[in-house]
Amino acid sequence: MPSSCSIRALWILNNQDTVVFSRRFSVVERRWTVACKKANKRSEDNQDANLSSSSLPTDSELADAFVERKKREGSVRGYGIRVKQSIEGSDSWVDDPIMRHIISLHVKNEEDGKDDTFWPLILHTKGQYYILILPLVEPSHLKAYNTIRKRSDCGNGVGVDGNLSSLLLQLPSITGAFMVAHVLGDIITSDFQEPEVIGNAASSVGGLLDSLTGSIGISARPKPVAPPVATSTNSTTGSGGSGASDSPKLGPKNPEKDALRSFITSAMPFGTPLDINYSNISTIRNNGFSLTDMPPVDSKQPAWKPYLYKGKQRLIFTIHEVITAAMYDRDEIPDSLSISGQVNCRAELEGLPDVLFPLTGLDSKKIEVISFHPCAQVPEQTGGDKQAVMFSPPLGNFVLLRYQSPCSLGTPIKGFYQLSMVSENEGAFLFKLSLMEGYKSPLTMEFCTLNMPFPRRKIVGIEGTPSIGSVSFTDHFVEWKIIPSGRGVSGNKSIEASFPGTVRFAPWKSQRVASSGFLQGIVGDEESDTEMESGNNNMVNVDEYLIEKMNKNLLAVDLEEPFCWHAYNYAKVSFKMVGASLSGMTIDPKSVNIFPSVKVPVEYSTQVHSGDYILWNTLGKCPVAATPKEIGKN
Repeated sequence: MPSSCSIRALWILNNQDTVVFSRRFSVVERRWTVACKKANKRSEDNQDANLSSSSLPTDSELADAFVERKKREGSVRGYGIRVKQSIEGSDSWVDDPIMRHIISLHVKNEEDGKDDTFWPLILHTKGQYYILILPLVEPSHLKAYNTIRKRSDCGNGVGVDGNLSSLLLQLPSITGAFMVAHVLGDIITSDFQEPEVIGNAASSVGGLLDSLTGSIGISARPKPVAPPVATSTNSTTGSGGSGASDSPKLGPKNPEKDALRSFITSAMPFGTPLDINYSNISTIRNNGFSLTDMPPVDSKQPAWKPYLYKGKQRLIFTIHEVITAAMYDRDEIPDSLSISGQVNCRAELEGLPDVLFPLTGLDSKKIEVISFHPCAQVPEQTGGDKQAVMFSPPLGNFVLLRYQSPCSLGTPIKGFYQLSMVSENEGAFLFKLSLMEGYKSPLTMEFCTLNMPFPRRKIVGIEGTPSIGSVSFTDHFVEWKIIPSGRGVSGNKSIEASFPGTVRFAPWKSQRVASSGFLQGIVGDEESDTEMESGNNNMVNVDEYLIEKMNKNLLAVDLEEPFCWHAYNYAKVSFKMVGASLSGMTIDPKSVNIFPSVKVPVEYSTQVHSGDYILWNTLGKCPVAATPKEIGKN
């Protein structure tokens, strides 16, 4: 958690633009008021006067401002770029896509009739809720933003004085506010997932609660009763901000609201986030502490390890990678392949030990982005492929590091997909694939499946026999099981697979009216940015604006398949590989050292899953983005 993060206020709205939960932090708000007064004294003019006297909006004022912005920007997220409908001073006028995630709201000041600007507001959507977080920044930062949003020039050029990117880089509170928004979204939707750690038994290992109940007998301890939380009425805040007000309106159920209040009180007292790990906070509140939980006298217990482990010791590392690809099979468009990985860990170690191990695969030429858990101590990278990593592990499963890199072993599945409509209701297709070419043991592909989606057409039949595997189809999907589950293929053996065939569709005209009605019915999906106000036909969302620019005659398809427009046909490959990482990231279990010295079994495993692994139709149209290098050549 960034050390300079403090939260002035937060709000949660439902998909009907009603505030269902809010919290204001008077301590942080007083800091903001004092900072504004000091800024006004130093200012030669009095342009910050209205800013210093502005108070946090009430829930109803914020909801009205949120609705007004949605109308002005065309959707909840907004355009993100300057378009014809953009108004000077609006988020889209700034002409930066980040304004779809860091927004501003303008609230009418009843005293002087002018608008008070609240920025930066972090916008995070989760389920049917919108989470807004207002972190504390310096008055000078808000003044700089007010200048940027009224500039006549368009764009956010690199090196330009006063650009938005340079301003945001000065605000570490932005990162902290995003982290808070994400964990609050997980709480209200009850969406918590422990990082997956695979033991030698090839089964997932449980999380923090399993560590506690299975090792230190904490489940037998009576749980302390939490004091009742009084619910306040709808909040109205003065210049100093109200103390801590919650707005009990229709929204999250009472258990989720209670969890929100409990988490906020424990994780970010007085508006300053300390530990936003929900597992830690909830476990402490539910189980409390006993005399046996006292840390060693000569050691300082870190915040990320509230309990000490007692029991059979072991250390488990799992490298989990997700590989995404866009395969075009065209000379003018290069294929794209990238890996997002993380090293998950579970340290069932007694006391407060330090773990030291060499991590292989950190060559700066391979690893593009890398970040570590706060418990890790990593010296500055000086080159080379190995890096010593020391960490004081938390209890339970956690992500030690995350990274992005290219694929060091080559493309796991190469090939092409061709589809040509021989008539209005029949298409001929051809697949030619090469699996695991150049790969060696211990890499194993456990399964591989290819799907052809046709969300705009109903499939009535398919003809053709693949060289390997089996084929089935539903109304809108053709599935080719190349390697069934349970019949893994070792890396020492590559597979050549082909599948020529034809697919027949129901008559197109009979589907057109039904599809059009279906599209109108799903426009209001809470996660999409296609909310349009009736009667405002001149207000178009940026996604629709760009799509219309690309091809005016193509109909949009089911929003669940946003990339599969009528002429954009593709196939998606799903697979899983085990035995080694594709990025070259490795851990040698024999080189792991624990201080104080103790003999502990170290388990290590890897798994690779496919993400959006796309084969674009070679004979059709396909979306492609120019890289910065290509733009520079032009």
